[in-house]
Amino acid sequence: MEYRRLGKSGLQVSTLSFGSWVSFSKQINDKTAEELMSFAYDKGVNFFDNAEIYALGESEKMMGRVIKKKKWDRTSFVVSSKVFWGWRGKENKPNQTGLSRKHVIEACNEALQRLQVDYLDLYFCHRPDKNTPIEETVWAMNHLIQQGKILYWGTSEWSGVEIMEAHRVAAQYRLIGPVVEQPQYNMFEREKLEKEYLDVFRTVGLGTTIWSPLASGLLSGKYNDGIPKGSRFALQGFDWLRDRWVGEDKIKKVKKIADLAKKLGISTAALSIAWCIKNPNVSTAILGATKKQQLIENLKSLEALPLLTPEVMEKIDDILKNKPVLPDY
Repeated sequence: MEYRRLGKSGLQVSTLSFGSWVSFSKQINDKTAEELMSFAYDKGVNFFDNAEIYALGESEKMMGRVIKKKKWDRTSFVVSSKVFWGWRGKENKPNQTGLSRKHVIEACNEALQRLQVDYLDLYFCHRPDKNTPIEETVWAMNHLIQQGKILYWGTSEWSGVEIMEAHRVAAQYRLIGPVVEQPQYNMFEREKLEKEYLDVFRTVGLGTTIWSPLASGLLSGKYNDGIPKGSRFALQGFDWLRDRWVGEDKIKKVKKIADLAKKLGISTAALSIAWCIKNPNVSTAILGATKKQQLIENLKSLEALPLLTPEVMEKIDDILKNKPVLPDY
């Protein structure tokens, strides 16, 4: 397993990590969660991603039960949570969502209880909050750092401007700014990482923990001939995900990517993930899996990396035809 520093921080995360979105407490039980986390950990994965909203808190509880049972050395792994939407769903009341000091601190305490850990290595602002002054959120995160409840904080799906504003506030008050962003990045979602964040990478530095490197499974090729029973696109309440990704044009491109992968002697999933982590601004790509075989196949993307020569990358761009156009300056 390869490891990369998280932006300009000293924290190192495995190039491939493991997350619980959709799968934990929705598609898999404790036994499978333990099997997958144990296999990932034994293969060198040291970062496990979660959030308060995943399965309305049940995802964190499931991961917490595995962590407690395995009794891994706490210094050997990194665990995260995210704050914004709350965990009560439609029952959320005012102050139980957003990035106010009240919700940020209370949500952190709740996440610690569910995950059964004394501190979070990473704590993400899951989305920007237009109703809370950025100063309040930056101060709240620093308060948690001073308490030892979190070690680093970051953002998820923030704009480059919003991230830089957080750094401006941190610099003004001599506080710690966000060191990591969690954006979606895959062959069909490229603008933020390859264009919008470039100045952030060049100036304050930024680590990235990528979600959905397979476009919710589309880039694994498993939807090329329809939607399999039990897949996330078939789950109740995830119609929006299916509507976003499943389209004739995208399926045609995935099939061409699959043909290229076959010529290289690797799976479509391994090629797609390798393409993602080949970007030097990607710190880690978060893998999701419901079966051990899926995880085994996805981890092979590290072996596929050397196959992604400039010629192969050019062929991929010719298939996708969506490479961001950078400003000429």
